[in-house]
Amino acid sequence: MRHILIILSFLLLTSPLFGEETGVLFFREVNDKWGWFEDGNKDKDVKYIGEFKDETFEDRQPNGQGTITYPNGRKYVGEYKDGKYHGQGAFTYTDGSKYVGEYKDGERNGQGTETSPDGDKYVGEFKDGEYSGHGTMTLTDGRKYVGKFKDGFPNGKGTETFPDGQKYVGKWKDGEKHGQGTQTFSDGEKYVGEFKDGEFHGQGTLTSPDGGKYVGEFKEHEYNGQGTITYSNGTKYVGEFKDGVPNGQGTMTFSDESIHEGEYKNGKPWNTIVYDRNRKIIGKYVNRKYIRE
Repeated sequence: MRHILIILSFLLLTSPLFGEETGVLFFREVNDKWGWFEDGNKDKDVKYIGEFKDETFEDRQPNGQGTITYPNGRKYVGEYKDGKYHGQGAFTYTDGSKYVGEYKDGERNGQGTETSPDGDKYVGEFKDGEYSGHGTMTLTDGRKYVGKFKDGFPNGKGTETFPDGQKYVGKWKDGEKHGQGTQTFSDGEKYVGEFKDGEFHGQGTLTSPDGGKYVGEFKEHEYNGQGTITYSNGTKYVGEFKDGVPNGQGTMTFSDESIHEGEYKNGKPWNTIVYDRNRKIIGKYVNRKYIRE
């Protein structure tokens, strides 16, 4: 008799009578109140098939494994808790994009994979529905980003690679290169330094494949401020730059060791003294006009 009672107790505890049911529910409005009902319009109402709590009228809701379909074609298949997506699940959107991964309290949270209809793909961590944490974004044009995300965008340290061999390694902010980083271009050109809003900005070094090199200040991708540029032919300029060319006070030393020293304007000597290799004055520029000594 004791064994029979134990078996009956187990059956009662695992029975749907204790609050868990499997069936069909519809989410709709009745008497100005939204809730889950056992009857509804499959073409107009949100439809759920699966496990649910069947307690009081107000508490009836998906709980456990199930599938929900929306009138606009969206679909979720996975786990529920207290009426919300919770646990492992897969969501298909009307545009064909799809998410497969973890949910918490109705939002994408944890590890997951999102694919778009055009082939873009994100694999990594989510928080409150957004890319957040470590992840990998692969785009259909061949670009790939591996690194930190926050609020849906690259944020923190990450690496972006391009199909042509171009590569960036460094800091990001709100989806833009921002902070210290290194960018290598497909032609061999290389920049090491500070970025702001995706552009060279601050102190940096730009080296070209022909041996040319600039070390100094940048602003919005251009040489701007104090800097030193060494050309592949050996010519060297030290001084002020603006809009990518010498502007202001500076000294240009040529391969034959002659020197132009003074004011430059738009990349040209404007008011300068010209010296030979022995520092003897051999001429000067006055308002761009050269006057020989």
